[in-house]
Amino acid sequence: MKRRNFLKTSVAFITPTIISGNPIHIFDNNHPILNPQVLANVNNDKVLVIIQLSGGNDGLNMVIPKSDYGKYYNARTNIAIPESSILKLNNYDATGLHPSMTGLQSLFNDGKLNIVQSVGYPQPNYSHFRATDIWMSASDSDKYLNTGWAGRYLDYTYPNYPDQYPSDVNPDPLAIQIGSITSLTCQGPVVNMGLSISNPSSSYNLLDGVDEVLPNTNGGYELSFIRTIAKQTNKYAARLKQVSDSITQQGTYPANNSLASQLKIVARLIKGGLQTKIYLVSTGGFDTHSGQVVAGDTVKGTHANLLNGLSESIKAFQDDLKGLEVEDRVLGMTFSEFGRRIKSNASGGTDHGAAAPLFLFGKNLRGGVFGTNPDLPVTATVNDNIPYQYDFRSVYNSIIQNWFCVSETNALQVMYKQFPILPIINASVCGTSIATAETKGNALITNYPNPFTTRTQIEYKVEAGHSLLQLLDSSGAVLRILVDSVFNYAGTNSYALFDNSLTPGVYYIRLQNGVSQHIKSIIKL
Repeated sequence: MKRRNFLKTSVAFITPTIISGNPIHIFDNNHPILNPQVLANVNNDKVLVIIQLSGGNDGLNMVIPKSDYGKYYNARTNIAIPESSILKLNNYDATGLHPSMTGLQSLFNDGKLNIVQSVGYPQPNYSHFRATDIWMSASDSDKYLNTGWAGRYLDYTYPNYPDQYPSDVNPDPLAIQIGSITSLTCQGPVVNMGLSISNPSSSYNLLDGVDEVLPNTNGGYELSFIRTIAKQTNKYAARLKQVSDSITQQGTYPANNSLASQLKIVARLIKGGLQTKIYLVSTGGFDTHSGQVVAGDTVKGTHANLLNGLSESIKAFQDDLKGLEVEDRVLGMTFSEFGRRIKSNASGGTDHGAAAPLFLFGKNLRGGVFGTNPDLPVTATVNDNIPYQYDFRSVYNSIIQNWFCVSETNALQVMYKQFPILPIINASVCGTSIATAETKGNALITNYPNPFTTRTQIEYKVEAGHSLLQLLDSSGAVLRILVDSVFNYAGTNSYALFDNSLTPGVYYIRLQNGVSQHIKSIIKL
């Protein structure tokens, strides 16, 4: 059996080490989620830190649509944040933050936080496990992939990994996970990336560099390969401890906060000189079906505590990076497997939903709110969802090309499809001209009549380039692609929507024109 095939079809190889009581797992090149060797040939020292909010975060109570507060409040009277308590954002009066997120409010007002509105994908899945697989593999919701969005490109770039790793040129782990994430990070539907050594004498032999004689069989060859990975990760563990011990002074982090402890380790390893490109950390508890708030005081409760922990951890981390003088090198991103429904339930919680806002943080991003507030129905039902405005793979693609400076051609090999680049990162990072992209695609959607019975005329304004017009139902799923064309001119175009098969209710028209993406609700009577 070839090593490459064995690596792809067997369990993962991870050896844990401990720093400050936190288990750290080292990923190999074919990790089905992340493999930053995809970025190892890039001539920069940029680092990506990914924070997973496990459970499905209620984005509507996190990033609150102040401009549509009446619709927001009517949809969730038992959990809505009082309008007077919403945290204000400089120059963005239409949008605010949950009152427990003063740390992120400060970062936003300093230009170090970007909020990307309504991030999701065309056919949302409401299963925790499957939705996480989709986010981590960057697959379509009806496709199953056992490779990750970074590992796919790496497979072409480093076909002989793990041979000759670590080395003088590449002495450090390529990606590090701190803690545990229930996702493809450790195992998925096809590949399990974990290594468990159950025989103590074998463990000692691995540490001491002593090998037992192996049979000249396929099984013996495979065991030899496992030992190669185990020895490699033990060398990495020693390197991690050396780097960690070299940093003795850091900023102040909140106590009794697991996420803060994880991010503190990340900051220490970055400052210590580790060349690792991607770090993964996680925090859980966001599956808030009931008791999301305290009855009678909706600014307090489970969700408020979770958001406060997230906010204070990121603020402490960013301040620490600045104090350690490595702030220029780091970009952070949060994600959750899905959002929650627009309408709250009778148990004081929210059920599994679709799109939700996503945070990016760092010194070299373009701070602000990217996109518009969700277009909420006047009277929301328990089935109504927030339709996606931005595909999460556009965020990934933007990071790959405009943070790690991977070429458009190679990025296509990673993502399998072309996704619009969002101007969320400063153009100076990779010397691109993304600053002009935001001014293009000044698209607008109108329709008449609205509400309609059998026919409505949709008008949409586009700039020259590719445009996509989609019809979505109230759950956020794409029903139909109305227009998928490249326009050689800027102007207003029309589409007559005539469909007697549509049942009465709320629908959404989504227009994607270059980097500009817009959502408008329409009503069928």
